[in-house]
Amino acid sequence: MSLEEHAYSVLIVSSAESFHNAMTAMLPNSRFQPTVKASTIAAARRAVAERHFDFVIINSPVKDDLGMRFAVDCSTSHNTLVLLLIPNEIHADVYSKVGEHGVFTLPKPMSKQAMDNALRWMLTAKRKLSGVENKTTKMEDKMEEIRLVNKAKWLLISKEGMLEPEAHRFLEKEAMDRCVTKKAIASEIIKKYS
Repeated sequence: MSLEEHAYSVLIVSSAESFHNAMTAMLPNSRFQPTVKASTIAAARRAVAERHFDFVIINSPVKDDLGMRFAVDCSTSHNTLVLLLIPNEIHADVYSKVGEHGVFTLPKPMSKQAMDNALRWMLTAKRKLSGVENKTTKMEDKMEEIRLVNKAKWLLISKEGMLEPEAHRFLEKEAMDRCVTKKAIASEIIKKYS
């Protein structure tokens, strides 16, 4: 699936309606939907509590806050890519505080081209993170299967008097004969002896 085939949800946080309009124009519906607007950090926190966003773009400062804590929270606990646009005078200081948490920052004012490049970088980063998440999930599933199979083998050894190779072969044969996974067979054995 190419980047253009996947739609990403976006939260735009800005006190300036003109920024909302400019960002909405830069984010084509084919790739970015839904696009939700918030004019305060408090409203943005409510939006994040209601749904997951792939991207959060914060035009700082916002009416009620600079947005640094919110940016870090979204980046670390919500698995969201965050772009924090900061006035040039304080950009270096803000970056030193949020950069280590995975928050992207850009100094303002900036050109439309710089913003377009930042969006492309974020799309690339999101794609890469999605691949890592998928691999992690597969690895966690495999580790869970290994734990269940080992527990089932231990139960077969202790309750049925099998040797480890016999227990291993029993699990494999049952899974093949019944066209199910070893994990399913292991779960049945664990349930039987629990």
